[in-house]
Amino acid sequence: MVDSQYYLPNDIGISALDCREAFRLLSPKEQMYAHYLSRASWYGGLIVLIQTSPESANIYVLLQKMFHAQAPQQLEAVATAAGLSAEEYQAFLVYAAGLYANMGNYKSFGDTKFIPNLPKEKFKALVWESLAFKQSPGDMETLWGCCCELLYSLEDKQKQLGLGEKGISAYFSGNCCLEDAEFAQKFLDSKNLSAYNTRLFKTEIDGKRCYEVRLASAEKDCAVEGKSEVCCGKYEFEDSVFSVKRGDYAFLMEKVCQNLEKAKDYAANENQKRMLEEYTRSFTCGSVEAHKEGSRYWIKDKGPIVESYIGFIESYRDPFGSRGEFEGFVAVVNKAMSARFAQLVSSAEVLLPELPWPPAFEKDRFLKPDFTSLDVLTFAGSGIPAGINIPNYDDIRQTEGFKNVSLGNVLAVAYATQKDKLTFLEENDKDLYIKWKGPSFEVQVGLHELLGHGSGKLFVQDDKGKYNFDQTAVRNPETGELISSWYKGSETWDSKFSTIASSYEECRAECVGLYLCLNKQVLSIFGHEGEDAEEVVYVNWLNMVRAGLLGLEFYTPESKSWRQAHMQARFVILRVLLEAGEGLVGLRECTGADGRPDAVITLDRSKIYTVGKSAIQRFLCKLQVHKSTADVERGRALYEGYSAVTADGTHNFLHLRETVLLRKEARKMFVQANTYIKGDAVELVEYEGSAAGLIQSFVERFPDNAEETSSQTSIRPH
Repeated sequence: MVDSQYYLPNDIGISALDCREAFRLLSPKEQMYAHYLSRASWYGGLIVLIQTSPESANIYVLLQKMFHAQAPQQLEAVATAAGLSAEEYQAFLVYAAGLYANMGNYKSFGDTKFIPNLPKEKFKALVWESLAFKQSPGDMETLWGCCCELLYSLEDKQKQLGLGEKGISAYFSGNCCLEDAEFAQKFLDSKNLSAYNTRLFKTEIDGKRCYEVRLASAEKDCAVEGKSEVCCGKYEFEDSVFSVKRGDYAFLMEKVCQNLEKAKDYAANENQKRMLEEYTRSFTCGSVEAHKEGSRYWIKDKGPIVESYIGFIESYRDPFGSRGEFEGFVAVVNKAMSARFAQLVSSAEVLLPELPWPPAFEKDRFLKPDFTSLDVLTFAGSGIPAGINIPNYDDIRQTEGFKNVSLGNVLAVAYATQKDKLTFLEENDKDLYIKWKGPSFEVQVGLHELLGHGSGKLFVQDDKGKYNFDQTAVRNPETGELISSWYKGSETWDSKFSTIASSYEECRAECVGLYLCLNKQVLSIFGHEGEDAEEVVYVNWLNMVRAGLLGLEFYTPESKSWRQAHMQARFVILRVLLEAGEGLVGLRECTGADGRPDAVITLDRSKIYTVGKSAIQRFLCKLQVHKSTADVERGRALYEGYSAVTADGTHNFLHLRETVLLRKEARKMFVQANTYIKGDAVELVEYEGSAAGLIQSFVERFPDNAEETSSQTSIRPH
C-alpha cells in the first residue's frame, strides 16, 4: 500500500471560485483589460510545470491531449472498457485535476509528490484506449515513455522537492547541491544580478566546473538594447566558468508579452500603461530591474478597479530560497471589505509603535500602502494564497512602498470547515472555532500582510558606503550594545538568510498578527466589539496553535527538513507558546473514538493577554533584531532551534507527526472561470466544482493553439 500522503483522495474538496458578480460590475473596457491580463497570466502559469519537476510538463501534455480529444464524461466509457473501476477512473480524474491545480506533480502546499491512486497498468490501458492515442499513437507512446517511470516513482529523493540528495528541483540541474547554489549566489552578487528569474545548470569540462545561468525571457540572443539590461556572456569566476544566457521558457514568455501588449490598449491610466511596458521589457530580455521599475508604477496605481500582478514572485519553492516561481493574478476590488482594510492602513501609524522593538528598528516613515479585498478572477501558478504583500523587492518595500491584498472569494471557500472533519480540538471548542474561524482569519490576514510584512527596517550600508542608520547610536535591545552587523552593497534579506528566509519572515508576520489582534482598536476596525471581540482573539490564537500541530505533516524526518514555509512558522510559534508554560497551551496524546491514536490541543484564554502576549513579545523582538541587523548566525540558531522536530523533551513531536498524518485532510482545489472575446464583448464561462469541471476549465483555457502550446511546454532542456 502506498502511504496516503502521496496520493490525492477521491473525495478531495474541489470548489469553484465565484467571481460572476464581480466581473459583471466591470465596464466593457475593464473586462477587456482583465481578459488580456488573464491570458498573460495563464500562459505564464505553464512555466511552473517546467520549474517544478522534470516530468511535470510531459504529464501535463499527455493529459491535455487525452482531454482535448475526449471530455472527462466521454472518456469514462473508454475507462470502463479498459478495465478501470468507477473508483479508479475517479482517481485518474482527481490526479489530473491535482496536476492542473498544482501546475505539476508536487503539492504546491507542502512540496510532496503525489502519484495516481490507481495501478500503473490501468493508467497505461486508459492511455492506449483513448481517442488521442488512436489519433497519434507515436506521439502518445513517446510521451508515456518520457514520463511513466517518474509518474509513479516514490524513491526517497523523489518524494519531495529539495536540493541535491534531499529532493527534486527543476531550478537546478540534478547534479547541483547546496554548495553550488551558494557559489552561484556569490557570482550573481558580484555581477549585481538577481536570481529571481533564473535557473542554474552545472557541467564539468576538462575537470573545470561550468555553470549556465538561464534567464527567463522571450529573446534568445544577447543583442537586446537597453542600458540597465543584463550582461549575458561568459565569465571566469574563482576556479569556475559562468555563462549567462537568455531564452528560458522563451515561447511562453513571448505569449505573456503579446497579451500584456494587448492589455495595454485597455489600461485605465498612465501608471498601468507604464507598468505593462516595463513588465514586457522585463519578460522580453530577462531584466529584473525592468520588473522592479514596473512594480514601482504598480505601487503608484492606487485603488484600481482591476488589480493584477505578474512575474517571478515567491521564492518558497526554490530550495535555496532565491528564485521566484511564476505567478499572475487578476482580480476585482470588493469595495465594502476594502473600506475596513483602508481604515486599518489609516491606523497603521498608531499601531506600529505598539510593536515590541525600539523605534530605530522601524522604517523611517510608514509608506501607506493600498490594502484591498479582491475577488479573484484568475490566479495562475501553483496555488492560491489567502493574502499577498508585494512586491518582494526589499529596496522598494523599504523606501517606496508595497501593496496588500486579501483574496475574499478564496477565503470564503478555502477555510470553511465541517465539524466532523475538525481534528485535535476539544468538543466544546469546535462550534466556537467553526463560527469564528472566518472572521478571526480575516483579522489575522490583514495584520499579517499589512503590519507583519509591512513593518521593520533593514540596516543597510550601500555600495557608496552610506548608511541608512546612525551606527554610533543604534543599539541592540537584546544586549544593549551598538549594533555590529548590517546588509552591505547588493546583499538582500533573501540572499543573506537564504534557506530560512521565507519561513522566518512568515513567522515574524504571523507573530505580528497574534500580537496586534489583542488591540481593541484593531478588532473594532473589523467590526468586533465586547464579547465577540474576545471570541475572535481566542479563536485566532487557538487556530495558530492547532496549525502548529498540523504543520508536522510538512516535516520530513529523513532529511530533517521542512517543506512549507508557513507551516514551519506556525510550528515554531506553537513551540514558543508551549515553552512559555504556566498552562497557556496544553498538548496531549490520546486514543480517539475510532480506537486510533489522536491528540488534543487546548488554550487557556485567561492567559492569552499575560503569558501569551509576553512570550510573543520577547520572541518577536528577537526575530526583528536579527533580521534588521543581518545577523544570520543568531537568527538561524534561534529559528532552527524552535523548528527542530524531536522525540525527546516534554512532547514527542515525531510520534505526534504520525498521528497528524493519520488524520490529515487534503487541501482544497479551486476551479477557475475562463474569459473569451465574442464580437466586441468579453464572456465569462464558469465550471462546476468537481475534478471534471477543473479539467474542462484547463482544456478550454488553451483551445486556439493547444498543440503548439503543449509541444512547447514539453520541451525540457535539462
